[in-house]
Amino acid sequence: MDELNAALGAARAQADRADLDRLLLGVQRDLFVIGARLADPGRRVTSRRAKAAFPAARVRRLEKAIDAREARLPPLRAFVLPGGTPVAALLHLARAVCRRSERSVVRLSHEAEVDPRIVVYLNRLSDLLFVLARFENDRAGEREDRW
Repeated sequence: MDELNAALGAARAQADRADLDRLLLGVQRDLFVIGARLADPGRRVTSRRAKAAFPAARVRRLEKAIDAREARLPPLRAFVLPGGTPVAALLHLARAVCRRSERSVVRLSHEAEVDPRIVVYLNRLSDLLFVLARFENDRAGEREDRW
C-alpha cells in the first residue's frame, strides 16, 4: 500500500488539474485506511476510529469516476502500451503497482481475514488508474501507442 500511495503521490505531483488532484488525494486517504485495516485484521483499533471506516461507497466513488471518464474516451480495440504524457505514464505505473498490491492482498486473504471490499476496491482502482491514464493522454492530444 505504501508503494502504491507513493506512486499516486508522484502522479499528483505531475497533475495540472484540481479535479485529478482531488480524486487521487481521496484515493491516497483510502489507501491509508486499507493499510490500517490490513495491519489490524481483528479491528481492535480501526473499529474505534471513524477515519478507518471503509464503507462500500468508496468503491462506488471509483466506479463513478471510471464511468464519467470512459464515456468521453474512444472505445478501446487493442492493448495500450503505457506511456504518453508524464502524468499518464505515472498513472500507468501506479496501475501496475496497484495490480501487484491486489495480488498480495488476495494471497493474504487465503491466510488471514481480509475485508473483501478491499480486494474489490483495489481491482476497481487499477481500472480507474488505467482509464485516468488514457483520459490524460486523450486530453493532451497524445496518441496512444497500441500493441
